[in-house]
Amino acid sequence: MSGFRLTIEDGKFCDDRGRQVILRGINVAGEAKYPSKPDQPSHIADDFFDGDSVSFHGRPFPKEDAHLHFSRLKRCGYNTIRYVFTWEAIEAAGPGKYDEEWIDETIEVLRAAKSYGFYVFMDPHQDVWSRFSGGSGAPMWTLYAAGLNPQSFAATEAAIVHNTYPEPEKFPKMIWSTNYYRLAAATMFTLFFAGRDFAPKCIIDGMNIQDYLQGHFLRACAHLAKRIHEAGDIENEVVFGWESLNEPNKGMIGYEDISVIPKEQALKKGTCPTIWQTILLGSGRAVEVDTWDMGGLGPYKVGKTLVDPHGESAWLPKDYDDSRYGWKRDPKWKLGECLWAQHSVWGPETNELWRKDYFGRLAYPGHQSEVCDKIPDTIINYSYFTDNYFMAFFRKYRDMIRLHHKDAIILLQGPTMEPPPQIKCTPDGDDPLLVYAPHWYDGITLMTKKWNRSWNVDVIGVLRGRYWHPALAIKLGETAIRNCFRDQHAAMRKEGIDRMGNHPCIMTEFGIPYDMDDKYAYKTGDYSSQSAAMDANHYGVEASGLEGYTLWLYMAQNDHEKGDQWNGEDLSIFSVDDKLLPLSALPKADSTTNLGGPSLPRKELDDDDSQPELSASPGYRAAEAYVRAAPIAAAGVITNYVFDLRQCLFTMTVKAPKAAGPDAPTVVFLPEYHFPKDECVVEVSSGKWEISGDEEETVLVQKLRWWHGRASRR
Repeated sequence: MSGFRLTIEDGKFCDDRGRQVILRGINVAGEAKYPSKPDQPSHIADDFFDGDSVSFHGRPFPKEDAHLHFSRLKRCGYNTIRYVFTWEAIEAAGPGKYDEEWIDETIEVLRAAKSYGFYVFMDPHQDVWSRFSGGSGAPMWTLYAAGLNPQSFAATEAAIVHNTYPEPEKFPKMIWSTNYYRLAAATMFTLFFAGRDFAPKCIIDGMNIQDYLQGHFLRACAHLAKRIHEAGDIENEVVFGWESLNEPNKGMIGYEDISVIPKEQALKKGTCPTIWQTILLGSGRAVEVDTWDMGGLGPYKVGKTLVDPHGESAWLPKDYDDSRYGWKRDPKWKLGECLWAQHSVWGPETNELWRKDYFGRLAYPGHQSEVCDKIPDTIINYSYFTDNYFMAFFRKYRDMIRLHHKDAIILLQGPTMEPPPQIKCTPDGDDPLLVYAPHWYDGITLMTKKWNRSWNVDVIGVLRGRYWHPALAIKLGETAIRNCFRDQHAAMRKEGIDRMGNHPCIMTEFGIPYDMDDKYAYKTGDYSSQSAAMDANHYGVEASGLEGYTLWLYMAQNDHEKGDQWNGEDLSIFSVDDKLLPLSALPKADSTTNLGGPSLPRKELDDDDSQPELSASPGYRAAEAYVRAAPIAAAGVITNYVFDLRQCLFTMTVKAPKAAGPDAPTVVFLPEYHFPKDECVVEVSSGKWEISGDEEETVLVQKLRWWHGRASRR
């Protein structure tokens, strides 16, 4: 039986010696979002719609290269990997057709991660449903199963897809995320979570489309869990848990009026149709829609534009041959017609909206709710969606994974930036192996791709209604901004405790765009803005009391021209066009754009003779801000810790009920760049300490070990 390297005690992660563990991790890797055969990053259009024939072999990177990548990450002090994979990687060829070769390679990569001592949890990743609706995640055939025609998404703006954008190099930054509010993704998430309630006519292979889609997703993830279990040396020893679906979205569910943009929709960029307008566009109607842009104070309206599909429909034609995938569609579900017209949301003959609140209440004839239990006229909002539709799915996912990984820690991720489900003091909330896994981004920096040291906004506070006017949420000055980040993370952690119970909280995504200021750093080598933003983000997660975090992103093929090779994003800490963490001794420069350090006592995989060819102005990608001192294990409870980059100072307080044992000291990752062994000063309140290189794992990293007494120690 495999051992348990990581357990949960009183809302904290603990190792097999009973010490508290802080999960300091990173998402691996960005290449997992798109196939390898053909190599098809989001700016490549060739053979894009041949989605049944793709493979993800060698994703996120070839197994032969795994040691190269894991050694880089271990040297940065990471102890945790959020392992990114997609449903498409498992089941691209068609319903029930699993890619066993990709699974074999995944197992070998996970074995490599084991040799570096990483804690790993699995992330079934998606963005706006699928690559074919502008993101990543689900196989192409799922869109056909729903009656949609991906090849008509461009004309109807059912999705804005980088691969089919007329001029890929001019693809607007971050516009991909607006696809959540366009027809394709909005329809797919509605069907996935609530097809039985809102699309009862959509029967395929004798079941509702909700059960069909969820069933295939759940079985694909369970199959991967089964194969990992059967491998014999990975489960619990390296893979400790499974996160639920990345960034689930409610689609159209909960809209009070689909003819208006809801107040809570903060994301507006480019054409911004209402749900009603995107339904009309999907049926070939010309519609004049508002256009928006993103400024320093958020989105602002810039005008209107006419979107004209010229009669082209985003729905499959009525003569489409369903035998391609072998399913049988119920005759009452008519191809060639808008799915929502078939459910009497609107009338195609007159283009009249009949039921503007169809998705906002469970009262209309035809609604067949599994969750409202015949409560008349149930009003649906975000909380209702999360507590009912999402949780119904989550329970199935949890139980399917635990059929094979019986003691899996399950990381619950609800809708992004929304409160978690209200499950405290219920059987779901009493699960001793449950973790809250929210996401948070500095939206202003992410959308504008600029680091503003002068002001920022308490976004969580605004979303939770803590200010009577949004202007009061503005925080002035860099100190206030950093504290605002900390307070938002702390507030999300508290929401988890209040609504879910005493469970660990891991921020499984946060990060910064590296291509700030029109790629100024790439032209000059000056990463000072990236360093300040990265440091502020890390201060937020460190000072807030979180039990862990995983930074977005590590990307093996990032470069200065295309960034992360996906939708114009550029968040990877690694780039082939920038310098790697040096291994030879270099003098520490005054500028925070340089990163040097004493040489390690043995040759590693990234020595200078293996450096990639660099661009004209390579830098170190603000490595000094993410290569940080951090606790690894504490013989007690960590009450606070923080790394001050400017003063190069690390402080930590541990509440210890007993003295640290000889074989279980408190351990801190102490990067040599910031803390050269012969030059750093260590002060402790009691006990003895030592600084040494760790030779227990494949890569040598410098650690401080501290054998302290009982009570609060600093």
